[in-house]
Amino acid sequence: MSAPVLTAVAWPYANGPRHIGHVSGFGVPSDVFSRYMRMSGHRVLMVSGTDEHGTPISVQADKEGLTTRQLADKYNRVIAEDLQGLGLSYDLFTRTTTGNHYKVVQELFLALHRNGYVQAKTQMGAISPSTGRTLPDRYIEGTCPICGYDGARGDQCDNCGNQLDPVDLINPKSRINGETPKFVETEHLFLDLPAFTDALGTYLSGRTDWRPNVLKFSQNLLDDLRPRAITRDLDWGVPIPLDGWRDQPMKRFYVWFDAVIGYLSASVEWARRSGDPDAWKPFWQDPDAQGYYFMGKDNIVFHSLIWPSLLLGQNGHGDKGGRPGEFGTLNLPTEVVSSEFLTMSGSKFSTSRGTVIYVRDFLREFGPDSLRYFISVAGPENQDTDFTWDEFVRRTNFELANEWGNLVNRSVSMAAKNVGAVPRPTAPRAADEELKALSRNAFDLVGGHLRRSRFKQAASEAMRVVGAANRYLSDQEPWKQKDDPERRDTILHTALQVVQDANTLLTPFLPHSAQQVHELLGGSGVWAAQPEMREVADLDVPEREYPVLTGDYAGEQASWASTPVEVGRPLGKPTPLFAKLDPELGETGPEWAPIEK
Repeated sequence: MSAPVLTAVAWPYANGPRHIGHVSGFGVPSDVFSRYMRMSGHRVLMVSGTDEHGTPISVQADKEGLTTRQLADKYNRVIAEDLQGLGLSYDLFTRTTTGNHYKVVQELFLALHRNGYVQAKTQMGAISPSTGRTLPDRYIEGTCPICGYDGARGDQCDNCGNQLDPVDLINPKSRINGETPKFVETEHLFLDLPAFTDALGTYLSGRTDWRPNVLKFSQNLLDDLRPRAITRDLDWGVPIPLDGWRDQPMKRFYVWFDAVIGYLSASVEWARRSGDPDAWKPFWQDPDAQGYYFMGKDNIVFHSLIWPSLLLGQNGHGDKGGRPGEFGTLNLPTEVVSSEFLTMSGSKFSTSRGTVIYVRDFLREFGPDSLRYFISVAGPENQDTDFTWDEFVRRTNFELANEWGNLVNRSVSMAAKNVGAVPRPTAPRAADEELKALSRNAFDLVGGHLRRSRFKQAASEAMRVVGAANRYLSDQEPWKQKDDPERRDTILHTALQVVQDANTLLTPFLPHSAQQVHELLGGSGVWAAQPEMREVADLDVPEREYPVLTGDYAGEQASWASTPVEVGRPLGKPTPLFAKLDPELGETGPEWAPIEK
């Protein structure tokens, strides 16, 4: 049995709908990877949910005239609907405001505390002078005192990568309203990050197969680890289960602390809902299990340094030692798969700045697979990539419609017209065997790239098979073989075999159209399973209900192998896979996201 695979997907923040920049980092890459791993025979647990605590939620709730919980409920559903529409195959997409999450966060914290990795100390906290509300570190910007970068955040500088405190910034300003924050002394609990320096160094030194940008960035921060606050002065968050802290109405865990623990809490919730409360353990405790974490580059430090520190502390494996907590010895991430930023006209996608294309609008007009394909083959895998409507139109028209869609359409339509079913081959020639060999060999090539999260190379190799099949049909000209039906049928059988192979190779990228191709080839049943949205009751607070994404992926037929196309299977007239887009769209953009000139 192949090793269990945990796909841990960054938690989208529930203060608004998601844009395509968000899903290019955490969404599509994680799903392409998970679908491939399932097709390859791995048991996969893909988990995430909406991140719902912290001051920004309270700020947005005030703007919309809602309570914090009402706002979290609103955007939890909006985001879940968008991710379902995109076809992201979560085993569980949940949220951080559940009773289960609270319990897991508190239990992991207590293990850290018992092992000596939590300390209380005072610091200067940022307060909004106009509201009296605590300002989160990420909502304070100023000049970095280390490198002079104008635009550093209160928690870290994205330019030099160093960890910061808001009070360190030169000329700090609130991103909420532009005012200068007031700093007051307050007591908080801190994670003793320096106590993990040696363990983290050993851990990172063994991560030779990580993306270079992630590994280098993480290793550069090891020498400057400082204790980091894990509590905040606010009333919206997970309560602190310690005497002297639990009864303070304005002390809660900092949102970053509870959010990263969500990977574990979502796994535990999935297990509890499955009927086997221990079902999460193989994915977290089996030494052979693999854990892959997907996010954008602004989240690297939380997943390559801070989350491993929490796990090491819970396990009792930091410099202070200790013993494992309630969850036993937990695996550290196998790989942190970080994407760069998808930009628009050179600017980072930003709702606040109006530089945004919402997932919902995109899906409504263009459907999910064209966006999934664009992100996979032209997205920000290793460097920032600018999204342009012109490039989206070009990719859709020339690669999806002209190359892949055309191959499927003409192969199936010719076979349906001439035979009415998948024809029987006789006396294959060298050209036929060469194409089929190219197609079979692509499974190792494409699979090798997908296993390493090299999505661009994987998609390009799959499309190379499609291009070869189109050239084969043009060269062999089955439409001219009326007087030699055996040769015609052999050519069409070869083409349909490669269509079936290419459809398998493209299934992780294009699961919706893959189902359509499966049916065009005469198949029935579920080829590529899609996520379902279900309304559930909170396991620990039954009066609360919320939607989750889940699915029955074990029953899908897609598997990572070349399988013989079934001779005699009835074929009908195909319908187009992808509609060609008006080239003018590349110059103007759609009405809801016009190109400014």
